Amino acid sequence: MTKTPAASLIDVKSGPLKPKAQLKVAREILYTRISIATTIAVAALMAVILSRIPVSRFESSHNWYLLQDALFVLVVYAFVYGSLLHQCSRLGYFKRLRSHWPADRRDLETVFDMDRAPALAVLVPSYREERRVVRQTLISSALLEYPNRRVVLLIDDPPHPSEPEAAAELEAMRRLPNEVQAMLTPLQARYADELRGFERRRARGSLDARRETERLAKLYQDAAAWLEDRANRYEVQDHTDALFVERILREPAGNHRARAAEISGWEKTSEPPVFEESLLHEYRRLAALFAVRLSVFERKRFVNLSHAPNKAMNLNSYIGMLGRNFREVIRSDGLHIEECDRRLAQLRFPQADYLITLDADSLLINCYALRLIHLMEQPGNERIAVAQTPYSAVPGERSLIERAAGAFTDIQYIVHQGYCNYGAAFWVGANALLRRTALEDICREAGERGFTVKKYIQDRTVIEDTESSLDLVARGWRIFNYMERLAYSATPPDFGALIVQRRRWANGGLLLLPKLLRHLPANKGIRHIPETLLRTYYLVATPVINLAMLTMLVCPFERHLEGSWPFLYLAALPYYLLFLRDLLATGYAWSDLLRVYSLSLLLIAVNLGGVAKSLQQWCTGQTTPFVRTPKVPGRTAAPPIYILMPGAIALCTLALGLDDLINQACFLAGFALTNAAAFGYASFRFIGVGAAFEDLGLPFPSRSRAEEVSAGGLPASEEQRAPAGQATAENWLTT
Repeated sequence: MTKTPAASLIDVKSGPLKPKAQLKVAREILYTRISIATTIAVAALMAVILSRIPVSRFESSHNWYLLQDALFVLVVYAFVYGSLLHQCSRLGYFKRLRSHWPADRRDLETVFDMDRAPALAVLVPSYREERRVVRQTLISSALLEYPNRRVVLLIDDPPHPSEPEAAAELEAMRRLPNEVQAMLTPLQARYADELRGFERRRARGSLDARRETERLAKLYQDAAAWLEDRANRYEVQDHTDALFVERILREPAGNHRARAAEISGWEKTSEPPVFEESLLHEYRRLAALFAVRLSVFERKRFVNLSHAPNKAMNLNSYIGMLGRNFREVIRSDGLHIEECDRRLAQLRFPQADYLITLDADSLLINCYALRLIHLMEQPGNERIAVAQTPYSAVPGERSLIERAAGAFTDIQYIVHQGYCNYGAAFWVGANALLRRTALEDICREAGERGFTVKKYIQDRTVIEDTESSLDLVARGWRIFNYMERLAYSATPPDFGALIVQRRRWANGGLLLLPKLLRHLPANKGIRHIPETLLRTYYLVATPVINLAMLTMLVCPFERHLEGSWPFLYLAALPYYLLFLRDLLATGYAWSDLLRVYSLSLLLIAVNLGGVAKSLQQWCTGQTTPFVRTPKVPGRTAAPPIYILMPGAIALCTLALGLDDLINQACFLAGFALTNAAAFGYASFRFIGVGAAFEDLGLPFPSRSRAEEVSAGGLPASEEQRAPAGQATAENWLTT
């Protein structure tokens, strides 16, 4: 069977990895296996050495030191456990990469030939976001290459603000979907007319091959010119703007121009029926490029909808109305929304087969929906509830702390992909494609202020995506991570904003552990052991690792334990070597490993603060309020406790290190003094002296110097990393 001309043009690689890339993947798998074996061997040797300590304690009547020895053993093997699971995740990632075979364009674009493609709704929850940021997100969603789609901005701001400035910002946000719609409507109308015109010419049998290909190529060139004009006129103010211009505007424009060049040679085809079908396919695709309906919805305008202050209930309120018709009714207590007959409806909520939930500060590459829905529609994938690409950090960071936090995000991409290899993936809420029937399967009803509300996504914790993952898995659904970088999200640019984000991430895992344990008995057989270990670690990693690290930093372990410290360093070495290798391959520098480590020390108190919130909720039964990551111009102030606690830990570590140095305990002293120096670096570069004084309410002598230090900008000599995700799998592995 002859392929249609459209089949040969693809936007990403298709087919398996090339032989050279296969060798590189095989090499990474070998390195990872060697690292795992080394870690296990060193851990076993440490076990032999540490097992002798209790015996000597007992023989010397130092039984009261046994507790300290036991604590040391627990801390050491907590690190070993985490290191092994990270390496196993990396192994799973490369195994998946080796077998990754994306569908080519011919298969992906069959959706444009359907009478009715599965309906897609892109939901963008927003709460007091910056208008410029939301506009980029809406445009990236509107330009998704997929037919039968719509985009809904779910504004969650108070509907009647008393401050004039807030009221003006809200009105501007309400107008935003219509502004984006108005920008696209002329193109939508033009290409719809072109499709109808072609269908009329085809029905009359009056097709001219040369004219049709010229016309079609010109339409693609015009679409490219429109995108390029928008890119040229866009005011680039930061690295997010640069990514938006290059990946959302210029990259599709380049694809359109390449397609136009290919179409220009079609009149030479010797198979007219195939040629006509190819033309129809292209006209339908063009008509779908800009055919999108944007709208806005505010649940808090209506008394009888949920007003719970979290993203989950914002999404739930809209999802619960899909496929139904409503009217607005004014009652004594305010405005209500009531279901009604279609003829009387003021608000219609079309049905959707799939939903994309997208944070208001995230960007999607234009083939996101096309690839993920194609995956979900394949035979055998009927039980995939969530398909996603774990988001990447926006490249071109403005500050060192943003760079370090972004490096952690990009490494987590590898970890999440590896989890999927063992069937242990979790929904990561910044972006995801959700199957509507799966959400209906886990839907529950609850009462709120005397009204019944539906909960598709649970809001018991502030990590609603994690709890929903457990609900879906318990019902037999799967979560799938697609092996391409197709989504980007902003990284907090300063310490205060990062505190809000990371404290929220650390809050909830312990609360969900009982739900996971209830699910585990259903997973019988040895093949479920990796899933069990990974899912459990995902929930408990934050409290376990941060408590273990805090213990190592502040606990004055006895000198006789120093003999085991070289083995501890040796056990950690494979983990950090692989971590560094992945950083380099993702576009970072070797020095970023030190920055990521220093930032992890600085965030110990923050992460434990989130864990404390979980314990507070467990004790009191009161749900922790959902606090969104601030996205405001300037710097977000940090709570004083998170300025003082790292300083206190650093001083304690420094004191222990000096004491160990005096007593010639070299390994203990080296560990303590190195970490004290890392704390100092992190405090100076990630918080800033001036910012710390300001947040503590203390005067700082030189304001100009304070601003300079607080900025935490990248050094002038620091190379900007390449945009993550633009490289293919082949050159990802060149390091």
